[in-house]
Amino acid sequence: MKRILFVLLTVCSLSATAQEYKPFKVNVSLGYAKALGEGLSGGFLFSVEPKYGLSDNFDLGVRLETAFIARGVTVTNGNTYTGNAGSFGSGLLTGTYLIGNGKIRPFVGLGAGIYSIGSSETFTVTEGQNPPENVAFTSDTKFGGMIRAGIKTGHFVAGVEYNAVPTTALKLSNTTIDSKNAYLGIKVGFDIGGGRL
Repeated sequence: MKRILFVLLTVCSLSATAQEYKPFKVNVSLGYAKALGEGLSGGFLFSVEPKYGLSDNFDLGVRLETAFIARGVTVTNGNTYTGNAGSFGSGLLTGTYLIGNGKIRPFVGLGAGIYSIGSSETFTVTEGQNPPENVAFTSDTKFGGMIRAGIKTGHFVAGVEYNAVPTTALKLSNTTIDSKNAYLGIKVGFDIGGGRL
């Protein structure tokens, strides 16, 4: 046990001595959120992401984001109905890899976690000759993922993120109604803290 503690303390002290960057930072970003379902309009998003740099090129973080997107439904007959904007909240564990050591650094990353999808208004859905039916999606929680790419220069960050959130489905009479939850985020922001020494 003493040997293990000694090794851990030695590794920590060597990494602290060799460190040429401030490991802790918080990214704050605003952007445009585009729903990927047919007939859906975009909205805006806001995110905060505390990060810890394991090295100058690799960060681990927790992305907390709220996106306001018009939610819509698609019936199996192909008709699409669009509702009002609703909120998509998410909490993801993220990993981001910064490429190179120049002043302008491209990055790529992944994330996974929980998406909380707000309830929708009632949609009046007409299918064929059937009388119209009212459909409402209640709030839902889904496990999803995210991939990202972008550039960082100094403390300024710009990127694109694809949020892969599973579709919500409801059964109505003899048909299925889908609400697609995946969305694209285009973001600009800045890091508070961090950076090279």
